[in-house]
Amino acid sequence: MRELTLVFQHTDFYVLNKPAGAPMHANEHESSVVHQLGEQLDEQLWPVHRLDTPTSGALLVARQRSAAAELSQLFAERQITKTYLAIASGRPKKKQGWVIGDMKKVRRGDWCLLPSRNNPARTYFTSTLLCPGYRVYTLHPSTGKTHQLRVALKSLGVPIVGDSRYNGEEHRHLHLHAWQLKFCYQGETIEVTAPLPSHGYFAELSAEV
Repeated sequence: MRELTLVFQHTDFYVLNKPAGAPMHANEHESSVVHQLGEQLDEQLWPVHRLDTPTSGALLVARQRSAAAELSQLFAERQITKTYLAIASGRPKKKQGWVIGDMKKVRRGDWCLLPSRNNPARTYFTSTLLCPGYRVYTLHPSTGKTHQLRVALKSLGVPIVGDSRYNGEEHRHLHLHAWQLKFCYQGETIEVTAPLPSHGYFAELSAEV
């Protein structure tokens, strides 16, 4: 079992730097990452939100059921600011701005972005050149739809490196990292940054930040 690393500890919750590939739900190969962390720390834990299996970064995990309910409510009320970093190759349709649209489930569990805005996914992003042919995208989702960020970059013509589901450049790892969480919990301002992974183009980005 892989060793899991905490980046923030509180009496009511932890923030885990989730490794890429660690699942939120148990499968035939391994248990859920929250269960793994609970075994490692020898305490019962409750998930508060989720990250896709291939996504790395800051994952909030409650230490009490009451804290899980309170933190989940903060997510539901969009009181938690989330910042992600992604790396993609190619030239985007635009280098910054909003990506807004309804999301529709299509074949094989994929999603696509629609021009309608009845119940839209909303993502603000900026981008900078990382190296020739590659850009790093700083993503600020204000909603939490399934595959929202992966579909947003796909819609810009630049699917994330390693995102085989959405035709991204082939790589062993998805280059999507939950970088920061900011929120107020019981009067205390919490701001947590999850260190970047060392794989692929993130290694080059780590040298710059």
